[in-house]
Amino acid sequence: MRFGLCILTDLPWEETEPRWRAAEELGFDHAWTYDHLVWGGLPESPWRGAMPTLTAAAMVTGRIGLGTFVTSPNFRHPVAFHREVEAIDEISRGRFLLALGAGGDRDRTITGGPPLSPKERVDRLQEFTDLTVRLRTEDHVSSQGRWFSADDARTLPRLTRVPLLLAGNGPRSVRYAARVGEGWVTTGLPADSIEEWFAGLARNVSVLDDALSEAGREPTDFGRYLSLDSSPRYSLESADLFAELVGRSAELGFTDLIVHWPRPQPPYAGSEDVLHEVAELLPRLRGGGV
Repeated sequence: MRFGLCILTDLPWEETEPRWRAAEELGFDHAWTYDHLVWGGLPESPWRGAMPTLTAAAMVTGRIGLGTFVTSPNFRHPVAFHREVEAIDEISRGRFLLALGAGGDRDRTITGGPPLSPKERVDRLQEFTDLTVRLRTEDHVSSQGRWFSADDARTLPRLTRVPLLLAGNGPRSVRYAARVGEGWVTTGLPADSIEEWFAGLARNVSVLDDALSEAGREPTDFGRYLSLDSSPRYSLESADLFAELVGRSAELGFTDLIVHWPRPQPPYAGSEDVLHEVAELLPRLRGGGV
């Protein structure tokens, strides 16, 4: 089991820079931030760009993985974004983790795009991802799509070490992640209780395992990333709750769990003292102890 910490960009860098350092010092395996123009959870808050923030984080850390949680096609183009990923991969010395998801539609409407249905957002994500895969594996890439096109796009230097993690909660997206991705990211389905939330996760894990087998891929070699704070309760309410959620997630085969740095008010309202308590538990929890 590996553990990640998500740090939002609502605060100035002078306040969040110590948190990125602390994520590494506390023993987390990776650290993340949302990739939005505006996040619906804090719609009136100041917000900073994900890629510059992660680049700065790469300069003040040396071991921890760094990733987008997650990038969506709402305001990005695969060719331009590919160049940003190439740069941060070099700057971080191979520590960047690329997670892609359909996203909501707030960022797209901000930039003047029309609203899209959930199906259209998934269609667009898959087109974005298919072109991204070509950019990672080919040079002189040309493609004509509904949302994204490329004309003789150069891709050197070649990306060889950035994991492609695909987010999704519906069966279609889970199956696509199994076919195309190097890992699956999920928040689980909306639920009123932890029991209901884990039941939904179990169903999607079964869909994932079946899809991996159909694709001829080994299920045990596939990364499974869970946003632990998407359950009906914030995981850092207490160290005991965190340990309970970790144990239940491990039973479902999740390889990586991601929590959020505590905030003084919702969302993710909690105490940094609990974060430090949880950090002390990580060595034991990695080994499967509860």
